[in-house]
Amino acid sequence: MSFTLHPPDQAAEENKKQEQAASQRRAESADARRQRIAKYERDRSRDHEMMSQLTKAFEFRLIGKPKLRNFNTWLLKATPRAGYEPPNMSTQVLKGMQGQLWIDQKTGQWVKVTAEVIRPVSIEGFLAQVQPGTRFEIEKSPVPGGTWQFTRFLMNSHAKVLFMVDHASQADETYFDYQPVKK
Repeated sequence: MSFTLHPPDQAAEENKKQEQAASQRRAESADARRQRIAKYERDRSRDHEMMSQLTKAFEFRLIGKPKLRNFNTWLLKATPRAGYEPPNMSTQVLKGMQGQLWIDQKTGQWVKVTAEVIRPVSIEGFLAQVQPGTRFEIEKSPVPGGTWQFTRFLMNSHAKVLFMVDHASQADETYFDYQPVKK
């Protein structure tokens, strides 16, 4: 598998971001470091919990076998499973989503996932509600060292905070040039 080459200006911008992040980490206090790591661990735990609930929250149906990038894939449609009850507030959003998954036929790894909120879902207790039209897209590719890693994350989010204030956010992140860690 070959990787898409990024324009020099994009690579330079990514290198600049990486150096800024490294500089900030070198300058952070021990307490700030603990807080950053704790937040990372909470987010990772939430993401793991969300992934573990997918087969319980959705029914999957094969809808095609398209080629995506250089991969022969199975395309699955995910629709909400009737009667699904999320175990906690973090997974509540799954009740109002649907999506599609492109699975590499050769390795069984997912290549792309899209998800869209189809009905309002409360999150963070009653503080916020994710609105229909919120959309996520994630892509992965094999990288040196034999693993699959994220190559793109795209999000367009619409929410109501305290059921009154509209809040929109967007993210479009590209990850590339993965290198194996030298031991």
